[in-house]
Amino acid sequence: MITIQQIKENRQIRTYIEKADEALAALGYTEHSFAHVSKVAQQAREILLTMGYSARDAELAEIAGYLHDIGNIINRVDHAQSGAVMAFRILDKLGADAEEISTIISAIGNHDEATAYPVNPVAAALILADKTDVRRSRVRNRDFATFDIHDRVNYAVVSSTTSISEDRRKITLKLQIDTQISAVMDYFEIFMQRMLLCRKAAEKLNLVFSLIINNQVIL
Repeated sequence: MITIQQIKENRQIRTYIEKADEALAALGYTEHSFAHVSKVAQQAREILLTMGYSARDAELAEIAGYLHDIGNIINRVDHAQSGAVMAFRILDKLGADAEEISTIISAIGNHDEATAYPVNPVAAALILADKTDVRRSRVRNRDFATFDIHDRVNYAVVSSTTSISEDRRKITLKLQIDTQISAVMDYFEIFMQRMLLCRKAAEKLNLVFSLIINNQVIL
């Protein structure tokens, strides 16, 4: 049985994550390296555990979260699908069970908003964990004068928390945005598709997705 520890310690996987992030840096994208994939992996795991799924399902979500962006080494376009194929080859070589490989690669292949769909609970947890990772520290550009809208929106996020209510009926992304850096409407221009996807993913887990920005309920 493949464990998250094996995945994290695998030199090949670490290289693919590093090189994928280098490619995205060259394209001007926000950080997609170990900070991002580790946060997504942990959040996906916690979502499923909180919702009463098994420890193994939670670990599969953690593995999917850690591997979800490796396809960017091939190209940003269709990186979910190419990443799923790469993950299949890696996991198959490591001797993972076919059923568990299927769950992981279907989650990876369905996480990008252009083609995403929460096809199973692991995919739903991955989508929610990935799309709610909005934070200032992901912005690489340090020249404020050259910020594009993506840089502005991410840099404007002073704090970001994702939590599930005690009754396990609602998952909430709560953001504090510095409106002197970016207007709330700019956030919607960039992230509306992602937020609608989060709503679908939440529904797969019998949750309602809620978005709160600067203490105002938006969704």
